[in-house]
Amino acid sequence: MTTDAPPARSPLRIATVALGAFFTLQALGWIFTPARAAARLGMPLLDGVGRSTQAGDFGAFFLVAGVIMLVGTRPGRAHLLYFPALLIGTAAILRIWAWLVHGAAFAGLFIIVELITAGVLMRAARELGEPSAR
Repeated sequence: MTTDAPPARSPLRIATVALGAFFTLQALGWIFTPARAAARLGMPLLDGVGRSTQAGDFGAFFLVAGVIMLVGTRPGRAHLLYFPALLIGTAAILRIWAWLVHGAAFAGLFIIVELITAGVLMRAARELGEPSAR
């Protein structure tokens, strides 16, 4: 019996699992060690409502993106990978906007990582999907 489905250990599936694990670990950083998580993103940990916003928003961003990436690697779930791809790709676009319009520093490394991540996820959504959907 021949199948068109990618192997369970395809490089694209492995890359997507690795990205999902990385994003989920980032979320755990915001949950358990927010000062370290903030420092990894080049920002200070704020006080008061600012800290609540950082931990809540960044924690949610990374947790949902990471978990959806991991779920999206399961057979029949690859279409879910479009959601974190759009979320992360939009973050790159808004970083560029912040630089152009709001005087933010140009975060080139973060932008490149986000665009590559979004591209990998878009490709994975297409190629790991059901054979009839390709």
